[in-house]
Amino acid sequence: MPTFAAPDGTTLAYRVAGGGAPLVCLPGGPMRDSAYLGDLGGLGAYRTLVVLDNRGTGRSAVPADVSSYRCDRLVDDVEALRRHLDLDRLDLLGHSAGANVALQYVTRHPERVGRLALVTPSTRAVGLSATARLRAEVTQVRAGEGWFPAAMEVLDSMVAGRATGDAWQAIAPFFYGRWDAAAQAHQAAESGQRNQEAARVFGADGAFDPAAVRAALATHRGPVLLLAGEVDLGAPPGLVAQLGQLMPEAELVVQPGAGHYPWLDDAEQFTATLAAFLG
Repeated sequence: MPTFAAPDGTTLAYRVAGGGAPLVCLPGGPMRDSAYLGDLGGLGAYRTLVVLDNRGTGRSAVPADVSSYRCDRLVDDVEALRRHLDLDRLDLLGHSAGANVALQYVTRHPERVGRLALVTPSTRAVGLSATARLRAEVTQVRAGEGWFPAAMEVLDSMVAGRATGDAWQAIAPFFYGRWDAAAQAHQAAESGQRNQEAARVFGADGAFDPAAVRAALATHRGPVLLLAGEVDLGAPPGLVAQLGQLMPEAELVVQPGAGHYPWLDDAEQFTATLAAFLG
């Protein structure tokens, strides 16, 4: 697995798959081993995927300074990767929490960004969060599924501040378009892929400057794709649409029947959408 040095000397790893022009992929979690992205439904048939393992995850080293797990500080790692790859500009794909890193990269290095694809993006970097109405739009359509009553009960308890330690596992079906064996295996792997300490630091005080990011996005003229999953609790389509309103050139695509990991729900549809955008 190839590696490069971050500005603070931490050794970071990335994996390469596919062929064609490079597409740098930033995983979410936050701070989850990029293995969960797989080959993004076969997207490597269209582009060379350069998939970063964030510091302290996957094959990347644990940094000496754990405060460097903070979202805004991860931007320096992306810039170091660009330099390592000897690219004048990056085409970037950010999934979930990785979208926050990508958006902050655009804010600080707008001249280095080519095409930007944000897949079921977290919106913390711009200060947006899902309302009860937006959550209801994606949960109530699942009411006929067998797992729904128990998961909904736990979700209601989380909203009310009465969540237990296993609450996230209980509501996991809301993040997948189909709660089948493949989805359950994908979810079961999560606990062993996430650096919990890093995840806590990722959103620490100072990690986000929504006003600065919003100002940068308002003047960004590069092509942007926002891909939402129709039934995704993590990034409801209505929330992703609000993010799109902050970017003049953003295109919103809602993948039918998809959850937070749309390449798992319909790989053919996912790759067709990304391939058309990436060219």
